[in-house]
Amino acid sequence: MGSATREALAGTRAELAELGRAELPVAGDLLAATRVVAATPQLRTALTDNEVDPAEKRALAERVFGGRIAPAAVTLLVSAASLRWSSSADFLDGLEELGLRVAADAADAEVDAELYAFQRTVASDAELELALGSKLGSSDAKVKLVERLLAPAASPATTLVVRHLVQSPRGRRIGEMLRGAASVVADQRGFDVATVTTAVPLTDAQFARLEQSLGAQAGRRVRFDAIVDPSLLGGIRVQIGDDVIDGSVASRLNDLRQKLAG
Repeated sequence: MGSATREALAGTRAELAELGRAELPVAGDLLAATRVVAATPQLRTALTDNEVDPAEKRALAERVFGGRIAPAAVTLLVSAASLRWSSSADFLDGLEELGLRVAADAADAEVDAELYAFQRTVASDAELELALGSKLGSSDAKVKLVERLLAPAASPATTLVVRHLVQSPRGRRIGEMLRGAASVVADQRGFDVATVTTAVPLTDAQFARLEQSLGAQAGRRVRFDAIVDPSLLGGIRVQIGDDVIDGSVASRLNDLRQKLAG
């Protein structure tokens, strides 16, 4: 991620904070606008050309989307278009992130937990993963499958997010998209996300102790994405963002093999 994109993301988050809590349809409009920009190369190029005056890009975004999506969605989109992005792909990611953050604010349910749960369901079923992630499947068929799988148990916000992801993969794998979306939603709700991988499932008491320890280090609440991987043999592997704590037996054995070989 380039410095321009980091500054732009900070700007969009500030704009969202100033706007205040929006309703779920605003999130839907932002995600729909992301798909429109992704499918329209000429529009995407015009909105991300850093040589073009920001006022011109704001005017273009207003002409294209004004009156077609909710006013709050237009405000956020126009603001994002006026900023400098490192690439057009980053701009799309930024628009998508805005939609996810609005969905997180608008929902009463724990959308991040639902997204992680659905990701684990997809990862455990090769046929389902292929059906949702294949480039050969139609978007309409994927949307219908998502709705059938998630309704009525999942929240409307979670269904909205997953529907968007299967319609706009942009070269990403379904598992990667679900994890990324869950992480953004958790961050918007004030959580760090810790991916915890163990050889066997942890107990509630073990999770409670881990949550207390990691929360104290991170300075904020921690959400867990739990993965069971028998190949670890034992121990635990924890990842928060780019930080990894690998105390698994498999890792220690690998370190030992490297030392013996060296």
